[in-house]
Amino acid sequence: MGSVKDTKTALVTGANKGIGHAIAQGLGALGFTVAVGARDDIRRKEAVERLHAAGVDAFGVALDVTSDESAAAAAATVEQTAGRLDVLVNNAGISGPVGDGAQDPTTLDLDVVRTVLDTNVNGVVRVTNAVLPLLRRAASPRIVNVSSTMGSLTLRTGPIMAAYAPSKSMLNSITVQYARAFADTNVIVNACCPGYVATDFTGFAAPRTPEQGAAIAIRLATLPDDGPRGGFFDDEGVVPW
Repeated sequence: MGSVKDTKTALVTGANKGIGHAIAQGLGALGFTVAVGARDDIRRKEAVERLHAAGVDAFGVALDVTSDESAAAAAATVEQTAGRLDVLVNNAGISGPVGDGAQDPTTLDLDVVRTVLDTNVNGVVRVTNAVLPLLRRAASPRIVNVSSTMGSLTLRTGPIMAAYAPSKSMLNSITVQYARAFADTNVIVNACCPGYVATDFTGFAAPRTPEQGAAIAIRLATLPDDGPRGGFFDDEGVVPW
């Protein structure tokens, strides 16, 4: 294992592009060493190079959130490279296919549901639990789960997407379960909605920049020790469940 760095380390999943990359850049600008979690070797390397060019201390972590083995290996890579982990941002997520009624509840493709849940929910549990031993050693560990107001049962925003939207509802629910489990610890976990951001996820047809979308995740990743726990937030404040 490498020597423990003085600087805090953050692992951001799906950090090779879009909001995840903006979160990595923002945390790096605050002085974090950033572990760039991504599946694709080439995109991950390019993302790390872009961060280095921006003056960020970053390293790549091979991570497929749908694989238990990959999550365990990623945790080992972070420990070997940085010797510590202070922040986990579970940003990796997929929308799943939307054409041909795949996400219309009346014609729902259950394979699509399984696939979306495996990344958006199971993937968060996999990665969180893999790195939890590292996080528990940190002085002020933070976990941020990137969710969506589409998962809000109150707001019911966005198009009908009967795999994606419920995956975010479940992510919100599991965030609360973690918060309850962490109640008497120094681990603070919250969920956030970055808003409707121009990325390839939205076909770039959205009003907000990745930097704007990343802001709430960065804020939750750097909460003080008396910060909120088990909540759902966007730029405006608390998002209703």
